Amino acid sequence: MVDALILILFLISGAASGWLGVDLLPERLLVQVTNLEGLRWVLGGFGALFGLVAGLLFQQLRQKLMRQVRTMPTDLLISRAVGLILGLLVANLLLAPILLLPLPWEVGFVKPLAAVLSNVFFGVSGYNLAEVHGRTLLRLFIPSSNEALLVADGVLQPASPKILDTSVIIDGRVQWLVECGLLEGQVIVAQCVIDELQQLADSGNAEKRGKGRRGLKLLTEMRQQYGRRLVVNNTRYEGAGVDDKLLKLAADTNGLLLTTDYNLAQVAQVQNLRPLNLSELVVRLRPEVQPGDLLQLKIIREGKEAEQGVGYLEDGTMVVVEGARSSIGERREVTVTGALQTPAGRMVFARASDPR
Repeated sequence: MVDALILILFLISGAASGWLGVDLLPERLLVQVTNLEGLRWVLGGFGALFGLVAGLLFQQLRQKLMRQVRTMPTDLLISRAVGLILGLLVANLLLAPILLLPLPWEVGFVKPLAAVLSNVFFGVSGYNLAEVHGRTLLRLFIPSSNEALLVADGVLQPASPKILDTSVIIDGRVQWLVECGLLEGQVIVAQCVIDELQQLADSGNAEKRGKGRRGLKLLTEMRQQYGRRLVVNNTRYEGAGVDDKLLKLAADTNGLLLTTDYNLAQVAQVQNLRPLNLSELVVRLRPEVQPGDLLQLKIIREGKEAEQGVGYLEDGTMVVVEGARSSIGERREVTVTGALQTPAGRMVFARASDPR
């Protein structure tokens, strides 16, 4: 929507400049024109064409600038903004005497031309100066900002924002990951996710209501604990559902999408985004068991097949034990025979070492 509005504004500005520019032509040229209205339409068309080209160039420049701003540390962004402001200030101070000079009407275009060129030249020069010597400015104003200096040197990469979806908030483990320092950077919660949690909390279904309230409570605790690090994104994206809007937010912010939804993670990968499925992370972090390992396992319940018993490891992994159905409630020594790992979790197979 913003890109279309920019093109329309440049198009209208170019057409208006060409249309009204006829009145600025010298009178000796206007006398020779037989169809003044036709000349206005021609210049207006050329102005609209140039405005459209300028609008497309401005769009590319804006998109490049927004990508740099999203990935640039705040300290460096401030230093380069200060350099740009100083450059523009110098340009306008030097322009003041030129703008006060009484010039003939024929060369009156020199003033606006000098204003544009000097602002561009000194603005770019100030920005480049801050980019080269920005680390020195940071040392003067923020001596303790070692992280920003390392980012400027290319030693460190700036931390990307972490975008939470509804499932990972309800899951609750993300709070522990942030608390342990495993997730760096800002944590972004989209407004559509908060709206979905509110709908769940107001649901007539007790299970959904519990999930919604648990998610809202977690966000409240993270806001109280981490303050401004938790950011609520109020951008209203167009999409068929919350997942589509989260994918657009992840693309715009170049952020890491945290989820426990396997399908959403797969769609994000197809769109060249960066998802992190907490369920897969937990599976990969679980301790490995190898065939032949001996385990002391408490048999909790019976299995689906005859003579099968089911127990669980300390990390919650389910173990199906052959020949342990009669040992429900007892702790048995079992021998691992194999394991089955899927994106949804892992299952270990074993047999009782001394079947009864």
